[in-house]
Amino acid sequence: MTSREAPRSASRHAPTGHPVARAHIPGIPPRPGEPGWPSRPSGPSVPGTPLTPRPDHPFAPPPDPGPVPPTRVWLDPYAEWQGKLYERLLAKRIVLASGLLDDDAASRLSAQLLTLDAEQEDPIRLELQNLRAELTAALTVMGILDVLRVPVHACVSGEISGPALGVLASCPRRSGYPNASFVLAEPRLQLGGTVTAVTVREQQMTRMLDTLYFRLAEVTGREVDEIRDDARRGRALTTGQAIGYGLIQGQQAGNRPPVPGGPPRPGPADPPPG
Repeated sequence: MTSREAPRSASRHAPTGHPVARAHIPGIPPRPGEPGWPSRPSGPSVPGTPLTPRPDHPFAPPPDPGPVPPTRVWLDPYAEWQGKLYERLLAKRIVLASGLLDDDAASRLSAQLLTLDAEQEDPIRLELQNLRAELTAALTVMGILDVLRVPVHACVSGEISGPALGVLASCPRRSGYPNASFVLAEPRLQLGGTVTAVTVREQQMTRMLDTLYFRLAEVTGREVDEIRDDARRGRALTTGQAIGYGLIQGQQAGNRPPVPGGPPRPGPADPPPG
C-alpha cells in the first residue's frame, strides 16, 4: 500500500458523526435508521389474531354504537273496534261468517257455535255474508251444526255459492235478504302427486261431494242427480227462486212500513212471489 492510498482508505472507513441514510428496498420492511421506520403492517391481520397496540400507535377501541332507534309499528285503527263489535254480536247470540271459509275460519266458526250452544238454550242467528267455502271446511261446519242442541237460524246476504250452501242447508231455519243470490257450483280442486295418490284423492273428494249433494237434496226435496247437474251448470237463484227451489224457507222481512200503493213486504215464511 502506498502513501497516497492510505489516506483514501482511512477517509472511507472513518466515521463522520452523522447517520448514514439508507435507501428503502421495496418489498422488505424498513430497518431502524431507514425511511419509513417504524413500519406499519402492509396488509390486514390474520382473522382471530388480537391486535397488539404499539407505543407510537395506541389502539383506539371502536366507538359506542349508541341506542337503537325505535321501530314504528303501524297498528290497525279498527282492530279494537272490530273486536268489541264481535263481542257484542256474540253477546246477542249472533255469529257472522263472511268471505272464504277455509280450515282456519271453520275452526273459529265452530268454536263460536259450540260456545254459544254450551252457554244457553236460546236460538243462534248465523249471518252468512258473501260466503264461499272450501269443501273440507264446509263439511266440518256442517258436522258441528248437526250436533248442536239449540236451533240455528241462517240468514243469507250477498252471494253464497258452492259448498257454502251445505252450511246453509244444515241449519233448521233458513232465510235470505231481498237482494241475496244463491249459486250452485262445483268446488275447484287442484290435485297433484303420483297416479295412485291422485286416484285416491279423487275418490275421497267424490265421496265428499256426494255428502254435500245428498244434504242439499234432503233439504230441497229434489233428486241428487238434479242437484249435481245444477252445480255443474253453475245455476244461480234469486231469493224468490231459492224459496221455490227449497234452499230457504222465506225472505227476511224489514222493519220499514210498506210503500203506500206498493206490494206488501213478504214475511219470513211467505211464499215466493209469482
